[in-house]
Amino acid sequence: MSGPELVTPELLRGWPLPDPASSKKARGQVVVIGGAARTPGGVALAGLAALRVGAGHVQLAVAKSVAPSLAAGFPEAGVIALPETESGTILGAAAAETCADAVAGADAVLVGPGLDDADEAAALLQELLPHLGDDAAVVLDAYVLGILSGFREDLADRSVRPVLTPNVDELDRLLGRESGPEQEDVVEAAARYCSCVTAQGMIADLDGRSWRVPSGHPGLATAGSGDVLAGLVAGLLARSVEPAQAACWGTYLHSVAGERLASTVGGVGFLARELVDQVPPVLAELS
Repeated sequence: MSGPELVTPELLRGWPLPDPASSKKARGQVVVIGGAARTPGGVALAGLAALRVGAGHVQLAVAKSVAPSLAAGFPEAGVIALPETESGTILGAAAAETCADAVAGADAVLVGPGLDDADEAAALLQELLPHLGDDAAVVLDAYVLGILSGFREDLADRSVRPVLTPNVDELDRLLGRESGPEQEDVVEAAARYCSCVTAQGMIADLDGRSWRVPSGHPGLATAGSGDVLAGLVAGLLARSVEPAQAACWGTYLHSVAGERLASTVGGVGFLARELVDQVPPVLAELS
């Protein structure tokens, strides 16, 4: 296996994003699904990141009990109230049906942030996939990554390759073993799940191509940081960016945002929500 290509400003400028369209519909529509009653924040962070990276419209699907407060606190997004158990866990099959119309018209769908039950996550994905348009991009994150072994054929059938955004523990579960993680682990996960994978600054796609983002900061290991990364990738996909490009651009933006916060706030202590405010200036510098 050849070594990964470094993701640098020069590489990204030679791999430019589409010109921003004049209407929000033309810039793409994102649906983010997750948000159990105890953990709606991941969906909010991902939706905000998708907007900051240029998506035109975002809908956030969360547990019914927390949907009104999310709608009030996030006026830029539409909110879908999902059926839930008494303890606040999303009811997977019923939630998929509730989201059917939204995902059928979406350009990119992100599933996973804030889910808290493996069985319900599996039911959600099982019932949701048939409702997605053939050309819709899919990002899978967080709890959904723990149940993907039963969905490998479904992922292989997608005309647009899904993007997986695992952390270290989630990458181990995808592979069924401990990983370094090393570049070859990410390449293996991409091949096994017929997807593009970004993990710990390493990216690989199904064609065997791989990249590495040489920057980054330990402060990125903070609650909600992975939700921001997944939202960046989803927002780029909604703008008709192909999966590997969206993963490379999203991972780079996430990494540089962390570096800039580390230089102004400190090595640790910055918040995931602060990452998204760093994204537009970095985008402008790369244009």
